Amino acid sequence: MPNLLQHESSPYLLQHANNPVNWYAWNEETLALAKKENKLILVSIGYSACHWCHVMEHESFEDEQVATIMNENFINIKVDREERPDIDMVYMGAVQLMTGQGGWPLNCFALPDGRPIYGGTYFPKNQWINVLNNLADLFATNPDKAYEYAAHLTDGLEQLEIPKATDENDFEIETLYKSVNKWKSGFDNEQGGPNRAPKFPLPNNYLFLLNYHFYENDLIIKKHLDLTLTKMAWGGIYDQLGGGFARYSTDVLWKVPHFEKMLYDNAQLVSLYSQTYKQTKNELYKKVVYETIDFVKHELCNSEFGFYSALDADSEGVEGKYYVWQKEELHQLLKDDFEIFADYYCVNDIGYWEDENYVLMRDTEESIIALKYNVSISELQQKIKACNAILLDVREKRVKPGLDNKVLASWNGLMCKALADAYLVFEEEEFKTLALANANYLVKNYYKEHGKLLRVINNSTSISGFLEDYAFVIDAFLSVYLITANENWLLKAKALTDYTLHYFYDEKQNTYFFTDSNQEKLVVRKAEWSDNVIPASSSQMAINLYTLSVYFDDTNYRQISQKLLKSVIKEIESYGPGYSNWALLLLRNLKPQTEVVIVGKSVNEKLLCLYKQSPPNVIFALSDKTSDLPLLKNRYVEGQTLIYVCKNNSCLLPTETVAEALKQIEEGTT
Repeated sequence: MPNLLQHESSPYLLQHANNPVNWYAWNEETLALAKKENKLILVSIGYSACHWCHVMEHESFEDEQVATIMNENFINIKVDREERPDIDMVYMGAVQLMTGQGGWPLNCFALPDGRPIYGGTYFPKNQWINVLNNLADLFATNPDKAYEYAAHLTDGLEQLEIPKATDENDFEIETLYKSVNKWKSGFDNEQGGPNRAPKFPLPNNYLFLLNYHFYENDLIIKKHLDLTLTKMAWGGIYDQLGGGFARYSTDVLWKVPHFEKMLYDNAQLVSLYSQTYKQTKNELYKKVVYETIDFVKHELCNSEFGFYSALDADSEGVEGKYYVWQKEELHQLLKDDFEIFADYYCVNDIGYWEDENYVLMRDTEESIIALKYNVSISELQQKIKACNAILLDVREKRVKPGLDNKVLASWNGLMCKALADAYLVFEEEEFKTLALANANYLVKNYYKEHGKLLRVINNSTSISGFLEDYAFVIDAFLSVYLITANENWLLKAKALTDYTLHYFYDEKQNTYFFTDSNQEKLVVRKAEWSDNVIPASSSQMAINLYTLSVYFDDTNYRQISQKLLKSVIKEIESYGPGYSNWALLLLRNLKPQTEVVIVGKSVNEKLLCLYKQSPPNVIFALSDKTSDLPLLKNRYVEGQTLIYVCKNNSCLLPTETVAEALKQIEEGTT
């Protein structure tokens, strides 16, 4: 008998619709029911591609004995963390306060009024039964104790330190020197990434380090970047056949991934590999960009160019089954080419995983394998390409991992920006077309009047945007402006920004809250300061404000951006990897700022030439017609394409040549 989740549209909630647990969705009616029946609430949070969520469902939530205990004693609420990150943020914070760690599935018990009292992540069945019985007994026999503990825990959540800006917090390069020197001690100098497992890609970490190296010429950073990006591209975390990255590696070798593929990872990694190619011209990075975009286009794109959220880790109930291979199977399929393929993709002790399965990965340069088999590198590449095509054809006939078809504004913003980044570096028109199509999709479906934004649309209902949705869509629109020279995208970015300042930003506390002041009030109203797998929404908003302050000559934008940044100076210094997007903004404030204004009919052509050779700290303002934007006003001349290089609110004499403009830019950044 299906439970109430059958009426929901979230793929994650629908996965639980046939559980014997009497699941409810999070809504006013459910919360009112908990108060009416005076029952503890179980808030169980996960997402559709989460492997351990599936494990706990199979072990406990599909079990009649467990379901009976849960149904008799609790109001059981399932939450899709990707739809409601605000709920996840509150209860994850509570669990982290209680246990010192977090993750998914997240299971947090709360009073009928929603205040948390106990929680954890994955529980094996027997442990879960004990937890259920103990909490039910506590609330039945000693509810005062539960209320007392909830009060203490809620106070802890409310008092989580919000960084405070002081006038003494000046911007100094020494902050970054100290931060990076501490950071280096955690490098894995053999496999790249951090010297621990599991290993998450954390693209923003490496984007900061890339920019830091550009200005500081730090050879240790340069070596670490190349090692990390190469090992990730060679590793099992990267789908060697179909392109795209898994969420993380379970080991230090980037070998065995947690096989789910998330849109947000792949979007950010496209940006990172594109930007790194811009500096290094490493062909491997170009290959990764093209293959990853191809994966997203074919596997995560709807007919209107909205991008889906994720592919599951499991297929047929087995983690990674869709992606791994057995040696005998490969031998039969590849015949005479098996040996060279096996050397290339480590079908040996290195690539062995478990149960006779191998994860395809690389650990050797193509030149060494080509020499071993007495073939040219191009002949080797052709052989591998032919083998890959055979295996892809076979893999397509397997049962595919489940698709989470939610289209989230924030993650689409990340992907839209990634496509624009890739276009600027590689001049691939398809990338520009996809970026613009996705931006138009977001405007049509998610962008509302007065700068309001939706997060997700589910059939006839919708969820209002959170700060991360605004932050990354604004960034995407700024990128689309760059590749189109259409000021409407700038104006939309500004409208969204002004909305966030009105409804998300608290001037007295100097804090960007994660939720709109008009949205549902939860136990506490949270702010997001530290950067994680996805940069913090407040750090991205600070960067957006910095950029928009230049376009619109808005001192208020700049002041708020700098005030936010001053709040985390100490955090940047003490733990750079957790504040890498903030560190990127600090770098922008410390290094010479240059604006390049391009006006005229050949604006796109000039931009592409200049972009690939310009330092990171350049902001481009573009128009193929007259404009009233401060940087563009009175600069258009009919029949000419002029380039103005501006520094310290002063522009040099215009030039029509890219070479002269580059010379002017270089003089201002050295």
